[in-house]
Amino acid sequence: MNVEDLAQAAEEVAPKLLGAVLTHESPEGTVSIAVTETEAYSGAADPASHAYRGRTPRNAVMFGPAGHMYVYRSHGLHWCANIVTGTDGIASAVLIRAGRVIEGEDLARERRGDTVEGPRLARGPGNLCQALGITAEHDGADLLTGPAVTLSEGEPVPAELVRVGPRVGVSKAHDWQHRFYLAGDPTVSAYRLSPRARPSARA
Repeated sequence: MNVEDLAQAAEEVAPKLLGAVLTHESPEGTVSIAVTETEAYSGAADPASHAYRGRTPRNAVMFGPAGHMYVYRSHGLHWCANIVTGTDGIASAVLIRAGRVIEGEDLARERRGDTVEGPRLARGPGNLCQALGITAEHDGADLLTGPAVTLSEGEPVPAELVRVGPRVGVSKAHDWQHRFYLAGDPTVSAYRLSPRARPSARA
């Protein structure tokens, strides 16, 4: 995977990331996850995006260049990992919502808990980051050159398995069809509509 693959609008890149492999090599060991669910977020035109109101110290990585990781804390509870896409200077990123652990399952389970079932190890963006060991220190990491966190091509995903739907848990622009996932995959997170959600002008 190269920067040209990612230098497109988030909603174009998001489905192409299904099947891609996100790997974190840490002193504890290596964990790799094959992506099974993504969500696209743009910038000024997307009310649900962190960059909707412009650049801030928190969202600066979203403005490029493509191929870097944007990590943020959600509700003060867990980390979420995004892959920056699009044109340098224009905010665009894809949230990695879920995946399947394909390497380092023992370490992922140690981080997540012994009682967590395999399909749930990286199900949901917070759980995915916990399984990988991704934290704020990885904000801005270059996923194409590493060395610690890398993004690579995985097994091709059959087009007939790709599904599209509304984004999970956001109150603004929740009905935009910017969520992409693999049909029938047990690692994909359950759809949840925010109680504060309202219909948007664009879906």
